[in-house]
Amino acid sequence: MKFNQYQFFVLLFLFFAAFTGCKGPTNSGELVGVRLNKLKANKTPYGMVLIPGGTFIMGQSDEDITYAQTAQNRQVTIAPFYMDDTEISNSEYRQFVHWVRDSILIYNFLGDDSYFVDMGNGERHIDWKKVNSNSPWKGKDENARERLNSMFYQGEDRIFGKNELDVRLLKYHYEWFDLRSAIAAKNDKSKSRSDFIMRDTMLIYPDTTVWLSDFSYAQNEPMVEGYFSHPSFDDYPVVGVTWRQAQAFNTWRTRLFNNAAAGNKQVDRMPYQLPSEAEWEYAARGGKVGMQFPWGGPTARNAKGCLMANFKPGRGNYIDDGAAYTAPVYSYWPNDFGLYNMAGNVAEWTQSSFNESANTFVHDMNPTYTYHAKASDHETMKRKVVRGGSWKDVGAFLQNGARQYEYQDSAKSYIGFRSVTRYTGVSVR
Repeated sequence: MKFNQYQFFVLLFLFFAAFTGCKGPTNSGELVGVRLNKLKANKTPYGMVLIPGGTFIMGQSDEDITYAQTAQNRQVTIAPFYMDDTEISNSEYRQFVHWVRDSILIYNFLGDDSYFVDMGNGERHIDWKKVNSNSPWKGKDENARERLNSMFYQGEDRIFGKNELDVRLLKYHYEWFDLRSAIAAKNDKSKSRSDFIMRDTMLIYPDTTVWLSDFSYAQNEPMVEGYFSHPSFDDYPVVGVTWRQAQAFNTWRTRLFNNAAAGNKQVDRMPYQLPSEAEWEYAARGGKVGMQFPWGGPTARNAKGCLMANFKPGRGNYIDDGAAYTAPVYSYWPNDFGLYNMAGNVAEWTQSSFNESANTFVHDMNPTYTYHAKASDHETMKRKVVRGGSWKDVGAFLQNGARQYEYQDSAKSYIGFRSVTRYTGVSVR
């Protein structure tokens, strides 16, 4: 029997489908940890996918009285944008931590002018090429080694004399312009531009204690001690990061790319930021209409009985999906936009502030509701939308339209994030 070319590829596809088992957690180290280093000049940012613009019905996909008042259905339009194809991994967030660590060492403790480049006008910047090729942490100069010790815990804070990085030193200062406040006050002559420049300085090391503080009677000490720092977890999603720390990471990521782009005569990208909850839901649906889950629905298993995400399949059952806690970020199947773990694994911060009735008053073109809460604001103003459900949640929380919130300064063992950046070209379907 002879086959034409089309029939041959159909049979080839069916052959591989028949002999491919459930795709549980993987450990694809070669796929993660390099997204922020491989700053190519390609149109699509490395590690991201283009989410084409479109119109969809936002809100609950099923009759669920729990969300009947907080996620009313509404048709909205989303402009195209780029989105990380996975949650930010430990190895990627660790690059941010190391950048802050090295900056503080060189500026405050090292005392070596050779690590700076004179920019003129009294300004100087760190020579990151030299830092990467001649790391101060690997130097043999005794005076430099003495100064390095200032970055470690001192005195009675040390255990067995071991040199451990004092994470209380790792503070990152960042700034942004509050456009919405500036536009609201544009006719106020008493205001100047500086009134709308917001500044924040914060600790950026993840809160590793969340594994015990979230689950007091669970034996999670090994997760506290090794989840973020041990290389075995490089490809796992970072957790213990607050909404504000995610904002700081995206500010750093924007500066990192644009500084590299300037050196390579590339065009600056639009800023990286968290997705709005409308963008997140649109991306999670993957172009499917009216479906409950990113893979379609209405169940959490495929035709072979394989669980499609990392979540809690039943009471006291965490392991049937293949992962006891989190899973590597490239685990399971991507949705039709090429996005992994839009349901389960870790829930994800969004840019949006939480308001129970936001769906009734936001615009129908790129809808969003945002508010930069100050420390003096009431706690209800500090609520941020969290989407996607996590490894510790039952299936109902994995639905595309399910909305939850957490406070912007809270860190959890089941919340991570991924970033987006604006697409400035023409929408292509």
